[in-house]
Amino acid sequence: MPERHEQLLQTLTQEYRQAFPRSEQGQERAAKVLVDGISHGARTYRPFPLRVRAARGAHITEAGGDSLIDYWQGHFANILGHNPPVVTEGLAAMLQEGYGLQTGLPEEREAEFAEVLARATSADQVRLTTSGTLATMYALMIARAYTGRTMVLKVGGGWHGANPLALKGVAHSDDGYDHVDSAGVPSSAEQEIVVTRYNDVDALERVFGTYGDQIAAFIFEPCPSIAGFIPATDEYMQAARHLTSHHGALLILDEVITGFRYCASGAQSLYGVQADLSTYGKVIGGGMPIAAVAGRSDLLALIGENARPRVWFNGGTYSAHPLSVEGGLLMLRHLIAHEDELYPALAEKGERLRQGIERVMAKHGVLARCTGGGNEVIQGSSLGTVYFPLHEDLEPRGAEELNDPRLCDVTMTERVLKLGLLLQGVNVMHGLGAISMAHTEEVLERTLEAFDAVAQRIRAEA
Repeated sequence: MPERHEQLLQTLTQEYRQAFPRSEQGQERAAKVLVDGISHGARTYRPFPLRVRAARGAHITEAGGDSLIDYWQGHFANILGHNPPVVTEGLAAMLQEGYGLQTGLPEEREAEFAEVLARATSADQVRLTTSGTLATMYALMIARAYTGRTMVLKVGGGWHGANPLALKGVAHSDDGYDHVDSAGVPSSAEQEIVVTRYNDVDALERVFGTYGDQIAAFIFEPCPSIAGFIPATDEYMQAARHLTSHHGALLILDEVITGFRYCASGAQSLYGVQADLSTYGKVIGGGMPIAAVAGRSDLLALIGENARPRVWFNGGTYSAHPLSVEGGLLMLRHLIAHEDELYPALAEKGERLRQGIERVMAKHGVLARCTGGGNEVIQGSSLGTVYFPLHEDLEPRGAEELNDPRLCDVTMTERVLKLGLLLQGVNVMHGLGAISMAHTEEVLERTLEAFDAVAQRIRAEA
């Protein structure tokens, strides 16, 4: 930790403990029975995470009763905000009718959801599961079975869930992203997972030139979350499609976050690219647990019961859970029906907030930048992160720059800004997060006031 942050962090931590005693008590209780007191690593931070008792629209209610503006929004899933009536009313009616919990049997609603998803994304077929982690794992298994190859290519900082076939090059360290991130994965992961630089066409061509006949699949997010939601350049996306086709590898686009976030389809549709396989989750569930692998029928045929060899893609007991499928149907239909007005509104909110944050920070002499804006293909975005470059002229292309403490003040983003904003009634992830339709003009203005207050504290520390 930079020494110049120590005093400010100590002060913020003390104030945070005083402001949220119920959450601290909840953490102490949870830590006795849950490892680290949580069930997902992204939900914790020092000294302890907020615990919520209610959530609606743009706001969450902390265990002690305080209301906060929320930009985490269900791991970026809640595009309409927390618990939107368009979904909750339908689920409540379903339960009132005496149906909705798991039966373990197929129903017509499952096929209906798959039809809507396949039609919107131009996929031949779909197989459902319960999480993005499982979807990316199954997609890579299909790729390895289809090609007869074992090597997986991904970008540095790319997060595809706790998937053992892609758990290399996630967290930044002294060697960049050239390391396996988890204990317990097969020792072959070191050789079988190759990491390349995001938005670097030359690097991509070099790695295919070296390993082209060994690569089963190239998997990446069109706008990687750990890379600040910086969108892929059109050149990079077209190169990925060309190189995978030329070398007999599959292109897998991980659209767990980006699917239905920029338009009522996958982000790939904006590039005019069709991946061989795509993974979807988050937004498509309307707040319920559902994910999917969608793509070419000849690839998905490998999971059929008559396939030899067969990929065992059974998805889990709660695959196509009745409430999840209904929640997803309600959400997808709403987004498709309102695409023309909804997505431009989200993009405008995102641009206003990102520009406003940079403006209020600069007013107090704090060098801060926002990522997540559009490019030549992605015209606008409701996602974003805030970073603190150590040099004015830094122009990050991806995770390599954003997460390198030699280039950016990562502690400022992940700890100082996080705690400072919580004390101002705003919850963010990586400096900002996801804007929903529930984030009104009033909410955005209140958010900028919170950033202004934190900027004053940062400036006073300098």
